[in-house]
Amino acid sequence: METREINRLTEQVIGCAIEVHKLLGPGLLESEYETCLEHELKAAGLKVQRQVAVPVVYKEIKLDCGYRIDLLVENTVLVELKTVDEFAPVHEAQVLTYLKFAHKEVGLLINFNVTLLKNGIKRYRI
Repeated sequence: METREINRLTEQVIGCAIEVHKLLGPGLLESEYETCLEHELKAAGLKVQRQVAVPVVYKEIKLDCGYRIDLLVENTVLVELKTVDEFAPVHEAQVLTYLKFAHKEVGLLINFNVTLLKNGIKRYRI
């Protein structure tokens, strides 16, 4: 997918996340935001997969360690959701690792536990 299309797609995901945050606000569990964001993305006409397994590959061995991508949009944008006071380095590491093992280029890390959602969004591209 070309850069312009990826940018448009990430903008759509962010717009849907803002809509969810506007209606729900901060303070809920991650699973509730995940369910609502999935609904919002599908309502926007996007293909969404939820809780996508990410196998860890060590040398040539695939390990099923139970890692899961919260949402995968259009088989392109990986979306990892959080409800934390603030992002920690481990959250960024998680997204980058998921991108690597899932062979995806773009990821969004979204923290719904903020007053203004734009302060809780980070975009990654590898």
